[in-house]
Amino acid sequence: MVTSDWMTNEILKIVPDAEVEVSDLHGTGDHFHVRVISQSFEGVMPLQRQKPILNHFKQFISDNTVHALDLKCMTPKQAEKNSKTAFDPHGQETEFFGVHIRRPKKE
Repeated sequence: MVTSDWMTNEILKIVPDAEVEVSDLHGTGDHFHVRVISQSFEGVMPLQRQKPILNHFKQFISDNTVHALDLKCMTPKQAEKNSKTAFDPHGQETEFFGVHIRRPKKE
């Protein structure tokens, strides 16, 4: 089972200066909300902030170690304004909308 500490350490491999906040959404070690806060994101488009992290996690998603990763990459100023950013694709009550992409089942 993946832990919040493991997730934090993996993120810091990609964005070493980041403040990382990890929430295990279901307590099952496979659905995570991760806020990555870094000054290095200043002036960088949101997708370009996420891309290196998502590329790093491809291997863990494809082998089903991590099922869902809700990733928010923010500058410190943005994080100050937005304290509630979690999106749970399987949750009953969510304030934010997002996209949940499922891998096709292997036959």
